[in-house]
Amino acid sequence: MLNVLIIDDEEKIRSLLARIISLEGFTVYQAENCASGLKKLQQQAIDVVLCDVKLPDGNGVAFTQTIKEKHPATEVILLTAYGTIPDGVQAMKNGAFDYIVKGDDNNKIIPLLHRATEKATLARRVQHLEKQLGDKHSFEKIIGSSKAIKQAIELAKRVGQADTTVLLTGETGSGKEVFAQAIHQAGPRANRPFVAINCSAFSRELLENEMFGHKAGAFTGALRDQKGLFEEAHTGTIFLDEIGEMSTELQAKLLRVLETGEFIRVGDTKPTKVNVRVIAATHRDLASEIESGHFREDLYYRISTFQIHLPPLRERIADIEPLARHFIGVYAARTNKKIKQISPEFIEALKTHSWKGNIRELKNVIERSLIICDDELLPQHLPAEFHRPERGDEKTFSAFELGSAENLHIRKVLNYTNGNKTKTAELLGIALTTLYRKLAEYKIE
Repeated sequence: MLNVLIIDDEEKIRSLLARIISLEGFTVYQAENCASGLKKLQQQAIDVVLCDVKLPDGNGVAFTQTIKEKHPATEVILLTAYGTIPDGVQAMKNGAFDYIVKGDDNNKIIPLLHRATEKATLARRVQHLEKQLGDKHSFEKIIGSSKAIKQAIELAKRVGQADTTVLLTGETGSGKEVFAQAIHQAGPRANRPFVAINCSAFSRELLENEMFGHKAGAFTGALRDQKGLFEEAHTGTIFLDEIGEMSTELQAKLLRVLETGEFIRVGDTKPTKVNVRVIAATHRDLASEIESGHFREDLYYRISTFQIHLPPLRERIADIEPLARHFIGVYAARTNKKIKQISPEFIEALKTHSWKGNIRELKNVIERSLIICDDELLPQHLPAEFHRPERGDEKTFSAFELGSAENLHIRKVLNYTNGNKTKTAELLGIALTTLYRKLAEYKIE
């Protein structure tokens, strides 16, 4: 049932309106001033407020702005004994749904209420969807308890509220876009657009057009003006994935956007202003790219205000099983397949794999395995590369061999020490030379 709040200091008018409106099936609440009206709004989910303009403790026109700031999905209809054009204009500017005169327009109230509640209901649905989207892309949805991923999440949470430029580094498939979305969702632009573009997917000319748009007549086939993704992301966030693949000419144009908030569309002469947060990502070593002349040093310092490195999956062994179980649940639901059991050997094989494609590769492996299994996931359901030595490997182990356990344990301790081999040798109780021999034997980098 839809809720209506009547705010008026005249009890007779409140009671009359309440009776009329309740007969239409609405639940009606009453308040005699701004203060009690705000209290009701905090206590109940109100769809529409019918508010008098002149109240003992405030003006309804100004009060509308307060209501909309605190309860943006609630619609406000203002009632006045003496309507004026300036008041009406200001009321609409402050977010009022409508502004009507008491008595003369009583016959308009019910149809107006129905239209206002339709808009309020739609606004609440949008809020609900935005919340679901926010929950989907929150840091809490990032799976992993390893030290390496926890450090990355902690840094990302800190920069989320800062509204500054962020550079995410890490191998392909390590989850950079997931982190970008979580950073956006944790920041002040959470309810604004998030736009992503892969810079490696376009030629220089096409990428410029995608990013900045064009004017009609800029080139053959440009029949009308077209916005670029920077304009689409205005007031929100743009995620520039694989920024290391961008041409140096386009890098100069991007630098101007970052420094001035302006760019020029293809074929235009006038600059366009935008207000966006930039999150960039790359799998390349940009310092090396600068030395080779493939990346601008000034742009690097501009985008790397805050860097976060995402660890590869092989350095997150503790996270492989929970990630795998998550993807098993996702793909089992999609295919209506019931998995009764996941064999320990299946999980062990996942843990000892090198995962050159990182989380993306793990997702693909799980999806494939689910397609060919019946109701239990076994090692034989894994792709062929799990059953043969990787290129350059001299030795492989089954899940039950001592070498497999030793290999896995060394990797876990290395992960715990963040790759510190001296500390790893100390924790393992072996000489550093022995550790290096083991690393070479098991092809651990």
